[in-house]
Amino acid sequence: MKSAAFLGCLIAFGSITPASAQKAEAPFSQLSGAWSGGGQVRLEGGKTERITCRANYTPRDAGASVGIALRCASTSFSINLRSTVASNGGRVTGDWEESNFGASGNLTGRASAGNLAVAINGGGFNGSMSVSFGGSRQQVSINTNGTGFKGASISLSK
Repeated sequence: MKSAAFLGCLIAFGSITPASAQKAEAPFSQLSGAWSGGGQVRLEGGKTERITCRANYTPRDAGASVGIALRCASTSFSINLRSTVASNGGRVTGDWEESNFGASGNLTGRASAGNLAVAINGGGFNGSMSVSFGGSRQQVSINTNGTGFKGASISLSK
């Protein structure tokens, strides 16, 4: 179920949104610790499922990068993802690996005040994600042209 691996990738990268773009030199410094939440995934054929997620963030390089460990589950699959993401002058880059499905890939995009927009590639999928964030909450919207997984709407809180 490679679409599940892609879902995990997207959720993880949605979860790494810079907590405050006003701190351009340290966009990930406020992410430290545990986050959790849930939402809904959209699957091929119009089917939807509820999903729950728990994430742990470890900021590095004075908050300019972050290590992520993420676990998500729905009624039909689970995700175990690890990722490293960095920001440099508003440009965001990173890589990810999902151990349950043996998939990996990368992301590129831009971060600005309260928003993140990225393109995600890997595991045979391409997608886009937009994230709005502020305080201790994040809203993630994901769209993909992959088979099986079509998108997600997720809320995370600290």
